[in-house]
Amino acid sequence: MTMVTTPPTPPTPPPPALPVRDRTRIPAGALSPMLVRLAAERATGVLIRERGALYLADGQVVHAESPDTPGLDLLLGAHGVLDAEGWHEAFAQAGERGRVGRYLVDRGRLTTGALELCHLGALYDAAYFVLEPSSAPARFRYGAAHWLGPVHPVSVAAVERETLRRRALLHRIWPDPAADEAPLARTSRPAGPSVPPRQAAVLHLVDGRRTASDISRALGRPAFHTLVDVHRLAAAGLLTPDVPPPPVLPPAHPAPPSLPEHPGGLSDPGRLGGPGGPGGLGGPSGPGDPGDPGGTVPAAPDAPPAPPPSAPREWSPAHAGEPPRDPAEADPHITLLRRLRAALEAL
Repeated sequence: MTMVTTPPTPPTPPPPALPVRDRTRIPAGALSPMLVRLAAERATGVLIRERGALYLADGQVVHAESPDTPGLDLLLGAHGVLDAEGWHEAFAQAGERGRVGRYLVDRGRLTTGALELCHLGALYDAAYFVLEPSSAPARFRYGAAHWLGPVHPVSVAAVERETLRRRALLHRIWPDPAADEAPLARTSRPAGPSVPPRQAAVLHLVDGRRTASDISRALGRPAFHTLVDVHRLAAAGLLTPDVPPPPVLPPAHPAPPSLPEHPGGLSDPGRLGGPGGPGGLGGPSGPGDPGDPGGTVPAAPDAPPAPPPSAPREWSPAHAGEPPRDPAEADPHITLLRRLRAALEAL
């Protein structure tokens, strides 16, 4: 009996580790390549885009502002956290030094936690609109600082990730983006008792003129929160964007003018004719055929249409007893030529 020795089986290598998403890595299709480059440079200044600005300090976002969102002062005042007098005092005392936030905390107007919470909400709210797609060029001003001062810096990756999450949320609720910027109008569908009070407050301000940003300022709420309510109301059929219809443009190639319908003209079937008709181009020889000596030669294709025959003058008592006039005398051009001929013969 022969024994066969088999080589030992090599150990099976372990499976590769599952990929782990790095939350600090910015995807290739970033919302703002310029913002990514500034973050890599650890730049300090303000990035100005079409719908607002982002303030950076050492490559991190420290503040954001947009005309589409309520300011931090309005948000604090609407919730009774800080009155207008306290805000104006802080701005007057520490605005030039860029320490308004620190001043409010040191004077006991706000706690550190309340300031950071309100600041982060306003930052993400404005950044959502600042990072909207735009064809306008962006510019960066180095060294510029915001009057609020540093409160809670946020990385560029976190700002872009939150902006994408908010876009996806609005798309899931109602995919039509027209309600984000257009004036809002109510539909004929009545609002039932199932509408939550928060959405009912938004629906109460819909009048066909206000936009979602206008409603957010009137209510003292973040603009994105108002957009969420607007999209839910649009999905329920209670409001619709009041988008004007597109203008009616003239046709790119207008139709050529039609030929006048003159008796005996080019558009007269008797001149052009059809098969078997008088003067027909493809029919037998007839009165309008060029081969017929007694016929009428058809007009050339580029010749102007023949003028209509002069209609006989109607009789009236004012013309009683007058001799009949030559129809050519009614033509002003013939009359002018006759006068010129008479003047030349008199020379």
